[in-house]
Amino acid sequence: MTRGVVATPHHVASEVGAQILRDGGNAIDAAVAANAALCVVYPHMTSIGGDLMAIVWAAGETSPVGLIGAGRSGELANIATVRERGHDAMPARGALPVTVPGTVEAWGRLLERFGSVGMGAVVEPAAGLAQDGYLITAQLSESLKQAAGWLGRERATHALYPPMDAGMLLRNADLASTLRDLGRSGINGFYRGEIAAAIAAAIKRRDGFVTRQDLATHRSQWVDPVAFPYRDVVVYELPPPTQGLAAAAMLVRLEAGMPFEEARHVAYALRDRYITDPDFAPTPVEPFLDAGHASVGRGKAHELGDTVYLCAADEHGNVISLIQSLAYDFGSGIVAEGTGMLLQNRGVYFSLDEGHANRLEPKKRTMHTLIPAMASRGGKPWAAFGSMGGDLQPQLQAQVLMNLVDHRLEPADAVARPRKAILADGVTTAVEADYPGAGQMARSSDHVLLMPARHHSFGHAHAIVVDGPAAWRAGADPRSDGSIEFAG
Repeated sequence: MTRGVVATPHHVASEVGAQILRDGGNAIDAAVAANAALCVVYPHMTSIGGDLMAIVWAAGETSPVGLIGAGRSGELANIATVRERGHDAMPARGALPVTVPGTVEAWGRLLERFGSVGMGAVVEPAAGLAQDGYLITAQLSESLKQAAGWLGRERATHALYPPMDAGMLLRNADLASTLRDLGRSGINGFYRGEIAAAIAAAIKRRDGFVTRQDLATHRSQWVDPVAFPYRDVVVYELPPPTQGLAAAAMLVRLEAGMPFEEARHVAYALRDRYITDPDFAPTPVEPFLDAGHASVGRGKAHELGDTVYLCAADEHGNVISLIQSLAYDFGSGIVAEGTGMLLQNRGVYFSLDEGHANRLEPKKRTMHTLIPAMASRGGKPWAAFGSMGGDLQPQLQAQVLMNLVDHRLEPADAVARPRKAILADGVTTAVEADYPGAGQMARSSDHVLLMPARHHSFGHAHAIVVDGPAAWRAGADPRSDGSIEFAG
């Protein structure tokens, strides 16, 4: 038995993670197990065919380490081909935006470096859920029905994910087999064996860019998080290719007194100008962390991404902040035949502008929206926090941290408190109906969109605050189907 806590956006995944702790695993084992379960029960939000980012503060260490589990574009990827097929921008669905799945390799690296129970033990609960079935939530039902038109274009996808009502049982035997193969053979089988062959064949059949060689050569990257002060804590964000620097840019400007809207515009403009794969172009850090640095423009954004964020901590002192996604809802819409696995459409974030830093090129990681976060106090881990929400994540993260630090709210209140967000057009402010002054904001401006209270479009945020070696406070977002689960 290991004492600890897990917070995820689905109560079944939280319980899976807590059970791993009860069985003697640590926080990293629990997080991977919970993530695997989410890849089964939240297919509109994530898949093992997606990407993963994490920050881990390991027991006894003086600082955290980051993991970039982002897959690259295929070796065949190029702007000319996309344009020849009639696209002026990267398409959102189908084979062209599919990139290498980074999640499974990232699980392997996390478990190899920090885990204690092994891949087989952490993926078996998810395999059981896929094999035996799980009850569809109202949110998943709504997503299945809304996406039915375009999901129906793919026979394998429609067979797995037809329109279904809440409370119905959904099974995915092929995904169960894939997970159990991963448990037996490890990541090598996934990226170089029969599963890799099935993924590559599915993409080739649809004239996509990713090949077996791309899968076989994929690697995650260990990195040092970007650290910067905010009030009396030190915040940690991941460096490029993630938009972690955009979140940092917002927070340093908010601390300096800049209005929320202006801080957002500066941060996103910097992001859209600079952030891409650092293997292709360096990103200057100074403009992001200098509160006096201004930027012209408002920054572009895509539609809301669908993602899962979770966090966990244990009595040994391990803390993990993890976020994982297949980009948009149901990703590319392609299920690799025989695997039960949806492939991500992360390549939609590439630019087709030859002069843009984040232009589409072979074997490149795009600017990535996934950003887990962590904060320390007095040189020790103090909080793990984050939210799904695609391009909105820097705004949502900032509000959660302000709730924890500035307003001294309990984690449950910090993630539940009403939120606002400036949308993709850079002009419209969406605000939850119970946000203070929301009604007056809507009456006084045509650019304010009033939304229902606790609406899922404002992200699923979760947070854990560490009070001592085995003392935690935690919160799961009521906008999700999640929960916090304690072990011990």
